[in-house]
Amino acid sequence: MSRSLIVEHRVDTYGPSAMGALQLVYGDQASAVAQRAMAIVTAAASERVQRLWDRDLERDPHWFCDPNTIGYVCYVDRFSETLAGVSDHIGYLEELGVTYLHLMPILKSRPGESDGGYAVMSYDAVDPSIGSIDDLPALAESLHDHSISLCIDLVLNHTAKEHEWAVRAVAGDDKYRAYYRIFPDRELPDLYEQTLREIFPDFAPGSFSPVGDEWIWTTFNEFQWDLNYENPDVFCEMLTIMCRLANLGVDVFRLDAVPFLWKRLGTDCENQPEAHQILTAFRSCMSVVSPTLVFKAEAIVSPELLAPYLGAGDPPRHECDIAYNNQLMVLLWSSLATREAGLMSNALARMNEQPPGTAWVTYARCHDDIGWAITDDTARSVGWDGASHRKFLSDFYSSSFDDTFAIGELFQHNPQTGDSRISGSAASLCGIERAILDGDGEALDRAIARLELVYAVIYCFGGIPLVYMGDELGLVNDLSYLDDPKFAADNRWMHRPKMNWTLAAKRLEPSGLTRRLFTIFAELGRQRRLIAALNATVETKIWDSPNSAILNFSRVIGELDVFAMLANFGEEVVQIDNPPWLDRLTAVRSSAGVRVEAKCVVIPPLGYAWFA
Repeated sequence: MSRSLIVEHRVDTYGPSAMGALQLVYGDQASAVAQRAMAIVTAAASERVQRLWDRDLERDPHWFCDPNTIGYVCYVDRFSETLAGVSDHIGYLEELGVTYLHLMPILKSRPGESDGGYAVMSYDAVDPSIGSIDDLPALAESLHDHSISLCIDLVLNHTAKEHEWAVRAVAGDDKYRAYYRIFPDRELPDLYEQTLREIFPDFAPGSFSPVGDEWIWTTFNEFQWDLNYENPDVFCEMLTIMCRLANLGVDVFRLDAVPFLWKRLGTDCENQPEAHQILTAFRSCMSVVSPTLVFKAEAIVSPELLAPYLGAGDPPRHECDIAYNNQLMVLLWSSLATREAGLMSNALARMNEQPPGTAWVTYARCHDDIGWAITDDTARSVGWDGASHRKFLSDFYSSSFDDTFAIGELFQHNPQTGDSRISGSAASLCGIERAILDGDGEALDRAIARLELVYAVIYCFGGIPLVYMGDELGLVNDLSYLDDPKFAADNRWMHRPKMNWTLAAKRLEPSGLTRRLFTIFAELGRQRRLIAALNATVETKIWDSPNSAILNFSRVIGELDVFAMLANFGEEVVQIDNPPWLDRLTAVRSSAGVRVEAKCVVIPPLGYAWFA
């Protein structure tokens, strides 16, 4: 079939869902907007290079569900200095089993403070310090040649105030003034702020910033101006940008700050229905260009609000394909601190399964802080007070607690609510840094066991596991950010270190901490790829455990358990008698000291076992 006929078929297939979503957002304007959108994507499909076109035709649209998919996340300048330099380290990624590489913000951001690159000054250029936009297709091709998919960040909610659109708006161009939310005085901003939450109360209080005699909506920082999606020109501009980047070889868009796309007076202006319809329209339109392109929702919201970003609802939608399982991440750190898994088991059992054809992204750490997204209702389900538990976790991981193994720092403490978040690397939060400083070998063994336990859950819970750069080497907090005025006010840079390639070379030595940690990650990846039940489409079932320290879940096809995991977050040896799947499954990976007997499994402190 010719390319033109295939594109025509895609328009017939995906056009109606795009039109339906646009109708709910733009009403009477929807037909005109849909015509513009289809013209944009059909032109992009015709311009797509043959290599990418063929890849789309050959690839399973649900490729990201395969157990072979293992992710790695890094900043280009900190991993390899330049985009071209990333190719020099593909072999390193392959040793870890990586098939999905997420490069943190690479598009040109404003000079100076840029919220870690999320204040985009141009969507058509990369940061000059890492290369040029012309380096991107070459890198994508190199990665594709090694079966590695490329993910980049695309900021949908806002631009930098230095972006050309914002500059023209300030100059008085009415077309571009309509791209943003601009107010002549404080009357409406004051009304909106009665129900808005502050994202960065420490250094960016409020949600509006003055520009001359007017006020601009700035959810995050005064230099990040929120876009106005009530204006269909903004939708079409962003769609055009997506097409250009996809045609450079990008496989996955991490869509930043998507809960904030739509504003409604009297609400918190998050997770509004129109935000979901905008994403659905983008998804349908981009399927014309590349049906195997993946949308990743950066929606750090409560569990009941998360599944809709994967299209859950009535009727279901094709919205985003993958989303961060923030709940799992938070609960893992909670369980390490409390030495028990009851809250985690209870909360995960109450989570909605992702809709068919979608997947979670599971992770221990990312570039951001850890916000304790444990609701009062979730805490009450195990008899705890939510506010007290969240405070305990902040105290524990900020080293304000007597019996802590962690070294971290508070981020964005809000004295009015008492809420705090935490910065720190996985290694430091697990206790590796403290054990090394104290010269305590036994504490180091326990710290390594914590890190392995967390990642062992992440690698098999369901979806795409992500390794944050340096976790595989045990990189600890880096306080050198304090010497750079551009970063000093934001302690999240303590867990955004530069890659230590000298340390990485020690993974090849016959023994030592680096070798030990790197081998753990490589072996988790190797074993994961062998277990078909770890396909993201397989259901995860949480079991009630006779011991509160134990997390017990299985992967289920029909009524048959095809994979199971036992994880001990406590400090005592635990014996689990007659787990219901034991007679059908065999231990395929376990930590040291695990014993599997005829009718029981014995798990040491901070130990785990996989059964398949």
